[in-house]
Amino acid sequence: MEKENSHPGDKSSGNQFIKSVVIVLFLIVFVAAPANAYAQAAKPEVNPITEAAMKAGVKSCKDRINQVSNFLTANTNSGWLLFQPTSQPDQRLISVSMEVATKDVASAYVSESFAPNQANGCAGMYETVIYWEAGCSDVAKKQFTTFKRAGVLSKNISILDGGVGVRVFLMPAGKGCVAIKKEVLQ
Repeated sequence: MEKENSHPGDKSSGNQFIKSVVIVLFLIVFVAAPANAYAQAAKPEVNPITEAAMKAGVKSCKDRINQVSNFLTANTNSGWLLFQPTSQPDQRLISVSMEVATKDVASAYVSESFAPNQANGCAGMYETVIYWEAGCSDVAKKQFTTFKRAGVLSKNISILDGGVGVRVFLMPAGKGCVAIKKEVLQ
């Protein structure tokens, strides 16, 4: 006669339990571990700007500073100046000014600022300022193809909308155009 139900006292039930535990342990060690190792490997290294801010006592904004600074300096040559608070560095606005050069842009001015103790922990914003030797309508068409026209500030500076918290301001300058991209990170 075959058993219809097993119970904890059955020898076969104990063997099944051991097999289940071994399978679970295998999954934890060999499947979950590589994902965790990948997450650790994918974590960006702390860049020199973030290191300087941390040495100045800024701690609550270190992840945001690292994120934005890595984004703005990736594949560039850059120099920077940190405006650090003179007291209570982890409670005050911190700002960085940079000169950034890429293969396409000889020189751009970049500014990033961070405010600790916000609803999200640390808010930030950056602006890039680039002079283009082309008219502003050409710059809008060639450099900001996905941005939508959104009017003018007052008279001469046009606005392009790049989505939530992202705008580009195009200002005529001689025969060229100054493009100022601003993104506010909430």
